[in-house]
Amino acid sequence: MSSCLDAARPETAPAETSRFRPAIHFTARDTWLNDPNGLVFYDGVYHLFFQNNPYGNVWGNMSWGHATSRDLLHWTEHPVAIACDETEDIFSGSVVVDHGNTSGFGKADAPALVAIYTSAYKAGSEHSGTQAQSLAYSTDAGMTWQKYEGNPVLTRNSANFRDPKVFRYQGDQGDCWVMVAVEAQHQKVVFYRSEDLKSWDLLSDFGPANADAGEWECPDLFPLAVDGDPENIRWVLIVNVNPGAVAGGSGGQYFVGNFDGVRFTPDPGSIVAPEGLASLPDTDAGSAALRQCLWLDWGRDCYASVSFSNAPDDRRIIIGWMNNWDYANELPTSPWRSSMTLAREVRLTTVNGSARLVQQPVLADPCAGEELPTSKGQMNADTLELRNSALRLPDAVPGSAQIIDAEILPGSAERFDFRLFGSSDGSRGTILSYNTTSAQLVLDRRQSGNTCFHGKFASVESAPVDLEDGVLKLLIVVDHCSVEVFVQSGKVVLTDLVFPETENRENWLSAEGGSATILKLAVSTLT
Repeated sequence: MSSCLDAARPETAPAETSRFRPAIHFTARDTWLNDPNGLVFYDGVYHLFFQNNPYGNVWGNMSWGHATSRDLLHWTEHPVAIACDETEDIFSGSVVVDHGNTSGFGKADAPALVAIYTSAYKAGSEHSGTQAQSLAYSTDAGMTWQKYEGNPVLTRNSANFRDPKVFRYQGDQGDCWVMVAVEAQHQKVVFYRSEDLKSWDLLSDFGPANADAGEWECPDLFPLAVDGDPENIRWVLIVNVNPGAVAGGSGGQYFVGNFDGVRFTPDPGSIVAPEGLASLPDTDAGSAALRQCLWLDWGRDCYASVSFSNAPDDRRIIIGWMNNWDYANELPTSPWRSSMTLAREVRLTTVNGSARLVQQPVLADPCAGEELPTSKGQMNADTLELRNSALRLPDAVPGSAQIIDAEILPGSAERFDFRLFGSSDGSRGTILSYNTTSAQLVLDRRQSGNTCFHGKFASVESAPVDLEDGVLKLLIVVDHCSVEVFVQSGKVVLTDLVFPETENRENWLSAEGGSATILKLAVSTLT
């Protein structure tokens, strides 16, 4: 592999930060990663490509790293798949299985995997200063890649045209490839079509809309059946935004609507009136308006989420980057830095008369049909009452992730709290609270451990959550440096990084201002 920067690759992880490495979230062995790229399932294997600096643990030298898994929980890292060179950095994109050999890169009985990625051209290149779309292909099931000699295959002579997500579209006019990309600084999604992945024709564009104070990046577009009804198909358009997300910095919004092979038309309920978004997101008015948008995640640390191509059983599974550009380069880990979210299966369900995404973490082999892993149970209880009191939960276990599955009837309690990674004196910890008066779920990481490495890290996130039949359902996945919360069967999701002190492992559940009934409480570990 040719080097695009003369730099030494770090080889060992300092003991003081290795304790933060997640048990069930993917991290690169000893380098930097950001956006997931080229998610594809092929021949029984999930492939995760990702933005990677092969020579350091901060952003730079962008190439495609590569990891594979059979269960979406345990990953094997491989050598860099598509490397930067003296002419281009390899920015985000997607991978398709070219079943019909439309590109000519494979054979009819042995389809090629084709990567469509953004070439970020460097000074000295004939395309210097532009971003354009290029191809690479693999004929050995994704393990080695060859850049197409005719690159780039699509350019707009733009400095910020990037992040192509390509899929096979079947419509009344026949099948074709559709590309969804962005003009990042114009807050536009642009749509193209192709017969062979090499020649592309413009179809339409979409945007600006809703959260548009920052750059738009990493789009995705896919159909889903509403409430499982194959006669009621809607299309989901994911658009990531940085900065300007609901919790500050970077995050992912989505729209629900229709795609007719040419144009995406959002449902009226997906669009916030422009005057409602006129203020910047760090003002009171701006924050209130942003909270009317549709968000994949209400936390600080879920960005660039995209879905797998060719997933089995037509399931739609996404993975995001578990970080925020506000402080991404300064996370207190070394030499690895940054991780992915859990894989999440997404569906559309009807909420208050409108189609909305729900997400559930993939905690077992998707092909096995299990909802929760076969893991070590720590606690299993039901019908407990807490009245202005606290219940000690099993402590966090080094080397394992902890899964807390709870159903709570708030009753007369004003609030109840999960204190995670808590100190023995109760002064430290990550606090996940539900306030029954405001109907807000709040995650407070200001006393979660190491928060001083960046001025924007200590934060409080919140999301609106309505009770269902008076009950709050929570699935909380706590790994060594993260908390992912799936609320009301995944209708609301909140993800934050945390970096707790070594000795802080206590977990508690408490109710204040009255009594709450614990209808279900199961705690287990997964390695």
